[in-house]
Amino acid sequence: MSIENIGNIDSKIAMELMERFIDWSAVFVPKLIWALLVIWIWFKIISILNRGLEKIMEVNDWDPMLESFITSLVAIVLKVVVFISAAWILWVQTSSFVAILAAAGLAIGMALSWTLQNFAGWVMILMFKPYKIWDFIEAGWHSWSVKEIHIFNTILLSGDRKKIIIPNSDISNASMVNYSTEKRRRVDLQIWVSYSDDIDTVKSTLKEIAEAEARIIQKEGLTIAVAELWDNAVIFNYRFFVKSADYWGVRWDILETVKKTFDQKGLNFPFPQRDVHLYKEK
Repeated sequence: MSIENIGNIDSKIAMELMERFIDWSAVFVPKLIWALLVIWIWFKIISILNRGLEKIMEVNDWDPMLESFITSLVAIVLKVVVFISAAWILWVQTSSFVAILAAAGLAIGMALSWTLQNFAGWVMILMFKPYKIWDFIEAGWHSWSVKEIHIFNTILLSGDRKKIIIPNSDISNASMVNYSTEKRRRVDLQIWVSYSDDIDTVKSTLKEIAEAEARIIQKEGLTIAVAELWDNAVIFNYRFFVKSADYWGVRWDILETVKKTFDQKGLNFPFPQRDVHLYKEK
């Protein structure tokens, strides 16, 4: 085969390839333009939806961290849907693409199941706000102040500066007591007195002590009542309301005042005792 013939064959192949490329471009380029236009339009719509969602959450006073998480999550999900739609416009086999995404998501979810549980617990905490920073809570075996709330755990701080780290999934899935949600709390005390003491004197003394304490909320009422008659003691329920921030200070001060006042008035606190009777044998 001569060089001229080889050149003619190459020219024909090039022309054929060029024609195929033109035909392919005539079909593909409009679809590509349409797909890019769809992506651009929907990205604009997603941006508008996100701004509207942010305004709604701001009006309802949602937590800023939760706002950021939800808006970013919604944007990512919608953008993935838009890209899949664009791939469908370009005749890409979206079924296999979706299957790959699903398999990858399942594998990642199984590998990070515990971490995702803690993350979900963090989202629940931000949404429902069972506690906030510096609330005094009881969770599990711990009754300390909340210092920090992280994505995967909550850090508690004790009065003697010990730090406890609890996974968010443990807190969100277990019962919890929050002592800081209410502005006032009731102090419940039991005062034990001897049977030899006059009940009316004890009640009037306890009433005077409560009325003299300025931190006690007098309008909430005061309870002084005989609760039990035990073997060696009369037990009084002594209850009153204080501000939550004053709870421990008032409790400790009242107990000290009760002891000093009872000593001054000659009122007695019982203690365990046993009477022994000796009989002389005949």
